[in-house]
Amino acid sequence: MYSKIALASSTRARAWDNTRRPKRCLLQRDGELREVVAARLAEGWSPEQISGWLKAAYPERKEMRVSHETIYRSLFIQARGVLAKELTAHLRRRRTMRRSKKASAAGLQRGQIRDAVSIRERPADAEVR
Repeated sequence: MYSKIALASSTRARAWDNTRRPKRCLLQRDGELREVVAARLAEGWSPEQISGWLKAAYPERKEMRVSHETIYRSLFIQARGVLAKELTAHLRRRRTMRRSKKASAAGLQRGQIRDAVSIRERPADAEVR
């Protein structure tokens, strides 16, 4: 039987290996999953639909599950080269880059009044009211 020290040592080594960076993308590691996702994208499915369909189509196979964010990441980060760039043409919004909600909201000037007049520029009779 293994000693507690040996088990703890091997467990620690395994945990250390699991935390290594950079990790290969899930779609890069699993060829079958990559083919299924690419086929659905070519048919015009959204990443959200693909993710939900995989969960329903393969209920017993956890390795056949992927989040919609992973699919988007694989499409838009071309350095990964996991999914073909041509598949972005099948997305509903044919953007070549993806912006986060923070980045797109930062461009809007929320809370700003258009054509606002400074309080210093108001007429003198407004002071009397």
